[in-house]
Amino acid sequence: MNAPMSIKGRSSPARGRERLVVIGNGMAGCRAVEEILARAPDRYDITIFGAEPRVNYNRIMLSPVLAGEKRFEEIVINPQEWYDDNAITLVWGDRVDYIDREHKSVVARSGRVEPYDRLLIATGSDPFIIPVPGHDLDGVVTFRDLDDVDRMLAAAETGGDAVVIGGGLLGLEAAHGLSLRGMKVTVVHLMPTLMERQLDEAAGWLLRKELEGRGQTILTGANTKHIHGVDGRVVGIELEDGTRVKADIVVMAAGIRPATGLAKAAGLDVERGILVDDHMVTSDPAILAVGECVQHRGLCYGLVAPLWDMCRSLADFATDAPTGYSGSVTSTKLKVSGIDLFSAGDFSGGEGCEDIVLRDASRGIYKRIVLKDDRIVGTVLYGDTADGNWYFDLMRRQEDLSDIREGLIFGQAFASGGALADPSAAVAALSDDAEICGCNGVSKGTVVKCIEGGAHSLDAVRAGCKASASCGSCTGLVESLLSVTLGGDVESGPKAMCKCTSFTHGDVRRQIVEKGLREIPQVMQELHWSTPDGCASCRPALNYYLLCAWPGEYVDDQKSRFVNERMHANIQKDGTYSVVPRMWGGITNPRELRAIADVVEKYDAPMVKVTGGQRLDIFGIRKEDLPAVWADLNAAGMVSGHAYGKSLRTVKTCVGSEWCRFGTQDSTGLGVQIERMTWGSWMPHKFKIAVSGCPRNCAEATIKDFGVVCVDSGYELHVGGNGGIKVRATDLLCKVESEREALDHCAAFIQLYREEAYYLERTAPWIERVGLDHVKERLFSDPDTVAQLAARFRFSQTFMQDDPWARRAAGERSDLHSHIATVRPVAAEMEKA
Repeated sequence: MNAPMSIKGRSSPARGRERLVVIGNGMAGCRAVEEILARAPDRYDITIFGAEPRVNYNRIMLSPVLAGEKRFEEIVINPQEWYDDNAITLVWGDRVDYIDREHKSVVARSGRVEPYDRLLIATGSDPFIIPVPGHDLDGVVTFRDLDDVDRMLAAAETGGDAVVIGGGLLGLEAAHGLSLRGMKVTVVHLMPTLMERQLDEAAGWLLRKELEGRGQTILTGANTKHIHGVDGRVVGIELEDGTRVKADIVVMAAGIRPATGLAKAAGLDVERGILVDDHMVTSDPAILAVGECVQHRGLCYGLVAPLWDMCRSLADFATDAPTGYSGSVTSTKLKVSGIDLFSAGDFSGGEGCEDIVLRDASRGIYKRIVLKDDRIVGTVLYGDTADGNWYFDLMRRQEDLSDIREGLIFGQAFASGGALADPSAAVAALSDDAEICGCNGVSKGTVVKCIEGGAHSLDAVRAGCKASASCGSCTGLVESLLSVTLGGDVESGPKAMCKCTSFTHGDVRRQIVEKGLREIPQVMQELHWSTPDGCASCRPALNYYLLCAWPGEYVDDQKSRFVNERMHANIQKDGTYSVVPRMWGGITNPRELRAIADVVEKYDAPMVKVTGGQRLDIFGIRKEDLPAVWADLNAAGMVSGHAYGKSLRTVKTCVGSEWCRFGTQDSTGLGVQIERMTWGSWMPHKFKIAVSGCPRNCAEATIKDFGVVCVDSGYELHVGGNGGIKVRATDLLCKVESEREALDHCAAFIQLYREEAYYLERTAPWIERVGLDHVKERLFSDPDTVAQLAARFRFSQTFMQDDPWARRAAGERSDLHSHIATVRPVAAEMEKA
């Protein structure tokens, strides 16, 4: 999609409309258009030129995309439908090369000429490339757009070493993402303090300590002298002091510069940025400019919040209701998971200023407020940023704080004499123009208006005004506003995992991966569990999530399992247990039947029953006999059927084409292969599979978690069935032609379920929650996804089928290799059978 492309075009403007041409399809340009459309939807005939071959997306959310927390589709601000619905011509992948002011037209690289009545320049900024030898080597990248992210992701696929030049916001977010992707990261920063424009020395030291604790190497006061390469490819960097650092990729994040080349060539007044007045008008009355490319009252802004203020003023002027932009006070938050950091204003101090400082070393908290004439001029918060918005609002409004000065550092609730101890009351006290969502420039008044207009849930607010729709750091504020505005009428969202935490299952799963949490106590500490050791609800869930996130690394915690899983048998109401050995696909042989009969006689089991999953269940086994029972069954080559586990239970089959006159495929053989592939796999809940040899469906495949129905032309794959209290028929996932495809799709579906579903959520409610379309999109949107998911599943199985738990279930007490040697010959024998 590199060729210039017009998504939607018109040959001439609509009658009576002025022609507005926008150079820049980014956040500022499109936000300005949104503001204009909100005021006068029929005023302009709009054409937008974008250099990138894609729709408008949230550039400040590139960091979560790099870190794997978001997909590109989730950060799109204006999808294709927005351009279509507003009759906007989007010309993407075609950079404007020339502005002809005399003839009031622009000329694109493709040769396209577009006339304008009004022109809006929103070209943003360009990354600053340090002009050191080797800066043009392959593998030296910037961090400004999605193409840069794709280049970094490609480098991270093979691991290796990454060097990030620049310890500012972008540099640290790039370092965080590459670190999460498995690279060994070194940050090289010229100044002695990280983020020196936003942090003082104390907060910078805390930040450095935290990042180093996450495995990153931080080099401050370090000047890059040379970037070295071999055969045109980067291999490392050299610093002024002679230090050399190995690098498979070098990310330049040393700053940005307003993109003014186009405006300068057109003869507009330019200094550091394109000069604009309070209405965003340049030195040419027909040309406006907005965003990072402009200079207003001597200042250029590189953060997103001022852009929204500029866009509102621009739209007022462009629709004949001029108000004027007087500049912005900015605040900063670092989008690195698990690091709470807030900075605003000027904290350099100086004559007439005084500092109020709070330090809590044990909790890693540092707060500093800079006052001048009893008004806040700057603040730095690290470790506890809950009052950041309040301080920022006080600073922006320049309120006299002499009456609450003594309690100011302890936050809004304390400074207000306890009257605002309730977070909802605290947010209610904010002014209507206080910023709630910095990512999307949404004020408190806008959120309240959205709620009063019918948005009675968090998701509805996100959809209505975009507050909390990007990085999510303002979610608590939005929820408080919902509570204040609606009282008890707030529509409930996902529930907390249990009474020990306020986090949902989805939150916990995401945080485990983002923060690299690998132990249950570590999860509880990092996520602020309210109980010392958790409870019977959260401990099994945490144990599963850690098993799923870190196969081969995390050691299964037996005390965090339910009693049946610890005993490897199902407890009965009389205190005895039932034991179910595995029968692959429902097939057995004399050796196995003889072993079962011997166990029944030896341990005086009162009953043996054929289960619905085509196995034999031995009832009445005493707890003290369980190890010996499993030892005897294992001696005959039988392993646990996991009839008690949150795992694969059974693979039910019919006899298929080998015996049945209606059979179309070898359903028994395929069922054995599927069971061999999936046994021992831990899952959010029990999981049942069936393979029916023809559409008559004797194995009842259409009420299983995963079902295969054989047909003449191949295999129909069904998902999400349930034959329990709430019966649910399966949904048709897809149709495949070969057994190999059926196996791969089964493995891929299971892995997707394991990675996305909540603990104790079966496939039926999971699919009803996320939707079948979501499942299909996750599996089939990319031709490689099925293979990738299947590979992850098979990788995890190498640990799950051979882990110490499986060894104990088989009655083994020797080492892992002994277990493998015992189980695999049995599997080979089953294949021969």
